[in-house]
Amino acid sequence: MRGFASFILLVACWASNVLAQSVGFDQVLLYADSDRPLKASVWYPSQTQIPQERIAENAVFVGTDVVRLGTPSQGEFPVVILSHGYGGNWRNENWLVTRLVQDGYIVAALDHPGTTTFDHNPLAASQWWRRATDVSRLLDWLLEQSYLVKHIDDANITAIGHSLGGWTVMLLAGAEFDRNQLKQECEIYNNPRTCGLMTELGMDQPQIGEPVNGLKDARIKRVVTLDLGLARSFSRQSLQALTTPTLILAAGVDIGDLPQEKESGFLAQFIPKQNRDYIVYPDAAHFSFMQLCKPNAIAMLEEEVPGDGIICRDGDWRSREKLHQAMYLDIIHFLQAS
Repeated sequence: MRGFASFILLVACWASNVLAQSVGFDQVLLYADSDRPLKASVWYPSQTQIPQERIAENAVFVGTDVVRLGTPSQGEFPVVILSHGYGGNWRNENWLVTRLVQDGYIVAALDHPGTTTFDHNPLAASQWWRRATDVSRLLDWLLEQSYLVKHIDDANITAIGHSLGGWTVMLLAGAEFDRNQLKQECEIYNNPRTCGLMTELGMDQPQIGEPVNGLKDARIKRVVTLDLGLARSFSRQSLQALTTPTLILAAGVDIGDLPQEKESGFLAQFIPKQNRDYIVYPDAAHFSFMQLCKPNAIAMLEEEVPGDGIICRDGDWRSREKLHQAMYLDIIHFLQAS
């Protein structure tokens, strides 16, 4: 009986691997002649299965396997757009990307000029609204100019963002920036991890070219926030009026001055309950939503920049890999149900 059960398990695993899509991958420079070129990465279900290439890996982080420029699989697929956090980049959610593509999604990410790992241009960073328009421009390209156009289900588009990326996708969902409210909130609770970024992100005073109206992109049907920051910069009225289905995922472990109750909890407090789901992982920290770390990662990060080891620290209950499994189940359930 034990042998038969093992055989069934092997068959199930084999079937799962057959059904899972191979991950195609491409990188493009968009709008190269504009004042804000975008470096974009795209993953998609691929017919081509070899050669496999490991991407987004270094001495600290675990990468993922892709087929660069693989032939897209036949059919139409839903789309997920990813927005990284402050100082992050397209690699940060590679763990999530792979799972989504294997389940039949096209995923695209970009490096936001001014707030990405290798671009700290002060002017670009201060144009806070352009993070949201970056995503809309990436979506324009995907739907109108990319070679994936015929493979896209344009009625099924989701935006997912981590940290400042979560703040970005909320703008696209219809939340509106309120400078006066943010200043008032920062007088009450002056959080250096969020309020300390006001000047750099151009939130302390009006900027040239700042939009008068909201930045909602109606093509985006739902959004997911991964332990977002700067939530208290959104007007309460705009959150109360929000109709875009929203999944709010939060880290229960406070890494210091970033309590989820004042960030993700702020969204949950004001977005109508029928339009949002709110899940807190008690053993996850802010960076638990990022890619897997290698065994000696904490020591290496601390040696390079003291304090940076926090990037690879999670809670004491589950490993980051197990946290990712739980997070993915919640995300895919939301994507399929909303």
